[in-house]
Amino acid sequence: MDKSIDCRGLACPKPLLAVRDFLQATPGTPAFVVTVDNDAARENVTRYCGTMGYGVTAQKEDRLWHLAATLTGEAASVTAQQAALEAACPVPGASRVCVVVTSAEFGNGSAELGSKLMKTFLATLPEFGDSLWRVIFLNGGVRLCAEGSHVLDELQKLHAGGTGILACGTCLEFFGLLEKKVLGETTNMMDVVTAMQVADKVIKI
Repeated sequence: MDKSIDCRGLACPKPLLAVRDFLQATPGTPAFVVTVDNDAARENVTRYCGTMGYGVTAQKEDRLWHLAATLTGEAASVTAQQAALEAACPVPGASRVCVVVTSAEFGNGSAELGSKLMKTFLATLPEFGDSLWRVIFLNGGVRLCAEGSHVLDELQKLHAGGTGILACGTCLEFFGLLEKKVLGETTNMMDVVTAMQVADKVIKI
């Protein structure tokens, strides 16, 4: 019988952490089922299981998602995951700059001006060169990754240039934007904290 992990009622990143703890306690488990009750947890757990060598089949039942994970390859260790993050820097030896965007506007005072400044800011970020590593969108900043955003062209250029674009899944879900996300990898707080830990410099706006 498949082992079960009940994550109903748990907000990000608790479902992912529960799966991580389970896999650390029972390495090499051939199959298990995770039950979650929100789309952000479904995406984050599915992606995490993939990095650990598991294929995931999702089945929806009312408001619940049952995620059946089956081992398909050698599971990666947490250390290997961190090494993968470090290896994401495009040029060996280059510093890693992580930019954290927490609002759809740059600065306070005028929303109209802040919107224009944000577009200019994102368009100018490539000036960091190979050091620009991750741009993480949290809270109201996730609106910039969704349909109707006025900075999608700038984000696409950053992505095409090798910069990782991450959008908080819990934030997307809170604002009803999970299904309207256009660009960026849905992420969780554990990924955010890990990125901050690995980065050489973190810039928060």
